[in-house]
Amino acid sequence: MTHIDLTGVFPAIPTPFHDDDDRSIDFETLRRDAQRLEAAGVDGLVPAGSTGESATMTHDEHIEVVEAVVDAVDDVPVIAGTGSNNTREALSLSQRAADAGADALLLISPYYNKPEQRGLVEHYRTIADAVDCPQIVYNVPSRTGQNIEPDTAVELASHENVAGFKAASGDMNQISEIVERTRDEEFSVLSGDDGMTLPMLSIGADGCISVAANVEPERTCAMVGAAIAGDYERARAIHHELGPLFRALFVETNPIPVKEAMRIRGYGPAHMRQPLSRLASEHVDRLEAVLADLADEDLEAEYAEAER
Repeated sequence: MTHIDLTGVFPAIPTPFHDDDDRSIDFETLRRDAQRLEAAGVDGLVPAGSTGESATMTHDEHIEVVEAVVDAVDDVPVIAGTGSNNTREALSLSQRAADAGADALLLISPYYNKPEQRGLVEHYRTIADAVDCPQIVYNVPSRTGQNIEPDTAVELASHENVAGFKAASGDMNQISEIVERTRDEEFSVLSGDDGMTLPMLSIGADGCISVAANVEPERTCAMVGAAIAGDYERARAIHHELGPLFRALFVETNPIPVKEAMRIRGYGPAHMRQPLSRLASEHVDRLEAVLADLADEDLEAEYAEAER
């Protein structure tokens, strides 16, 4: 397996759509956004995940999005979302994404059918055995209806192709146990919840797969970089600056608010594929106020310069 450094900030990027009847993919905006984030100093990009509305994309569209991002960037790894609640489907998507140039894969645990822990182990091992590409196990019980237990995460960490664990359970005791028990493995634990990123870094996590970094990449990188360097005073200050944005981006189902935030910032359209809908007007007003408070160009430039 090719090694990948899973330290730092990895934005889970939305998929921009045209305002047409099919909500066709706006590849020009997608490529431009990937380049914007790379220039801002992020450590990698995560297309075709849940933030990318993967549930509404065909398999061919999945791969086209991955290819577009791979082609758009120069030096940062691309981690493709390839999970499914059907193991054969996840295996097919994973192999196709690896063939398309993805540097790693992000696999959400099977949703809706709620496998037992032994079924989760078999699911991930089937894919890891067949696809020689670094893979990240993604635990988000609020979307899947099933938690990946620490014993399961630790068992999967022993596989040479399982490189990391994206934690979005909200359970710090569980996350801490996974970090503790995998310290001797080549295995990274990443925050999947922006509000939990700094607490997770404080107990040994390696970074984050972030929604907020799509909107505030410099600040997010500065916060994570400061924490990794041990400067928790600075990391805490930035965490609290970003706190209102973290909360505003999850006032409705992700990625509804982040797409609206990107529209406000001029980064791309906020069009959604059904059944998702546009952000409610009262939440738009709140989001605009939060973004206005953060719009300090001198401060953003300072963070960007500090990261170089």
